[in-house]
Amino acid sequence: MKRSKAETAETRKRILKVAAQAFKSNGIQGTGVAEIMAAAGLSHGGFYRHFASKEQLVAEACAVSMDFFVGSAGAAAKKGRESFVKHIEHSLSAEYRDDTLGGCPLVAMGSELVRADAATRRAASQGFENLVDVVAKWIPVEDPSTARDDAIFTLVSMIGAVTMSRIIDDPELSDQILDVTKKRLASLPAKARSAAKQHLPRSSKSAQSVVKQRSTSPAAKRQRKRSRANVD
Repeated sequence: MKRSKAETAETRKRILKVAAQAFKSNGIQGTGVAEIMAAAGLSHGGFYRHFASKEQLVAEACAVSMDFFVGSAGAAAKKGRESFVKHIEHSLSAEYRDDTLGGCPLVAMGSELVRADAATRRAASQGFENLVDVVAKWIPVEDPSTARDDAIFTLVSMIGAVTMSRIIDDPELSDQILDVTKKRLASLPAKARSAAKQHLPRSSKSAQSVVKQRSTSPAAKRQRKRSRANVD
């Protein structure tokens, strides 16, 4: 019986969802096409009606994972700053570290993505760029370039921290990696505001300097004394 286009599209979507989870949980090389199709409730032979190769499946599954991850970050951001901060903190929690089915595909498949084909690396790269855009909007500085730099630093710190916390076999050190990273990233907003003040436009600094000089000049002091005397 011939399937409709809608049914075929839904089947393809199911294969991609199963593949995305399997690749994050077991690795790309450790997951076979037959295993994915079986988990999706389909026969191995049906795979090639949807994909030309495993490489194509990997690239599209990576894109699906990244889209979902970016979407969850964006959804948290839309709810406000507090929601977004909680989302970031959860991404550096022990619960998140131990969830190999969910979470960031860059953490789960990072070492294998390095050796992946161009299409897969493009999917991963595009997802990362989209994440940078989401995070940069919440960096408290007016300069877009500085906000982007801080967003990149935040993301690579998180990705590296979760990756290492999964690798380390010492539970205490694993937790410490997450805690230290969370604390250091939490201090970024204050540093960003401080840096923004230090990089005020020359005209703004000059205006502030003039106001300060005027308020502390001898003439200003004499004027304040006369004003107080008149009040008394």
